[in-house]
Amino acid sequence: MSEETPESIGIPNSVEDPSDLGEMLQGYIDEYQEFLSWIGTSVDHIGEGTMTLSIPYDEKLTNVRPEAGPDRRPDMHGGVAATLIDTAGGLALRTELEDPFAASIATINLNVNYLRPATGDLSATANVIRVGSSVGVSEITVESTTADGETKAVATGQGSYRVFRAKND
Repeated sequence: MSEETPESIGIPNSVEDPSDLGEMLQGYIDEYQEFLSWIGTSVDHIGEGTMTLSIPYDEKLTNVRPEAGPDRRPDMHGGVAATLIDTAGGLALRTELEDPFAASIATINLNVNYLRPATGDLSATANVIRVGSSVGVSEITVESTTADGETKAVATGQGSYRVFRAKND
């Protein structure tokens, strides 16, 4: 069995333009990350040390609360926000690496603080705190639009990730 490399799945070894990185990450999510693709994950923004991912509101991703009544929209499941926190935090670290796809990244620790129910689309913005030689840390805020059109933070989190750098990095 051959080892999967960035080039073998259509990703070049280096990326000059952050918008190219966004397009490549979106393609990778759509093609190889079935769960993220199934929940509708989109790459909205990438910059140095930051990125924003979003997931549209979908009833398949909600908690049904029969006692809430017919006028209340079901809340997005907290695990969807946690998935965004984990994914955005880890991917944001790649924006700080010289060769974004030459390293592997694995979650070491994930902390999620839920602030209020999310009843609309979710958007997670991750900011890199630090990327060391083997560990990176990101802080992430997830926002959702309320029924009255106001955007509010619904969860915050921090992720610590093991960075497995390429031998030449």
